[in-house]
Amino acid sequence: MELQALKEQICDVCHKMWQLGWVAANDGNVSARLEDGTFLCTPTGMSKSFITPEKLIRINAKGEVLEGAEGLRPSSEIKMHLRCYEKRPDIWSVIHAHPPGATGFAVAHKAMDMYNMIEDVAVIGSVPLTPYGTPSTTEVPDAIEPYLEEHDVMLLENHGALAVGSDIITAFYRMESLELWAKITINAVILGGSIDISRENIQKLIDLRGFYQVTGRHPGYKKFDNGLR
Repeated sequence: MELQALKEQICDVCHKMWQLGWVAANDGNVSARLEDGTFLCTPTGMSKSFITPEKLIRINAKGEVLEGAEGLRPSSEIKMHLRCYEKRPDIWSVIHAHPPGATGFAVAHKAMDMYNMIEDVAVIGSVPLTPYGTPSTTEVPDAIEPYLEEHDVMLLENHGALAVGSDIITAFYRMESLELWAKITINAVILGGSIDISRENIQKLIDLRGFYQVTGRHPGYKKFDNGLR
């Protein structure tokens, strides 16, 4: 994809995040890997509704600014993004947001290890709750690193959610799927309880990933001690 087209795509995703209510004020951040090994990222201190192509910043693998408008700095969470790229060469985009349903699980200290929705069983699998980390420090990258090998979507304790992908649209779709799944599960709990699909049918759904050409990592069947019960 041409650089300008990618910049416009990042802006589209930022605007959609704001329109969907996943971020407020200057919440959230988005980045993408470039072919030359550098990265585009959103600036800190700016609403995602205001992001335009010329406001995006290009950085290197150390987080150093290579190109950017005067007065703009990279997202304060860029260390988390760079850790994702460092550990997974297949990751080409990272999105961090605070979607209310999924973030509700994060602040309740509940992993999303339900197997109650066909699509999410096959595409995402269980979503871990990563340990608390102070924003803008290496604590958050250190907290997510153990989960990167198996998971493309994570909840950040008392913080929000993280989604990665082979491109920005894939990462966005994963975040979108996570949020809808969280809302459906919350509704199910209100109605009396969320009921998992049988183990046999869970495995059938996971086995269909190849048939449907689902990309990315999947943890298989995995429950966590801090999951919804």
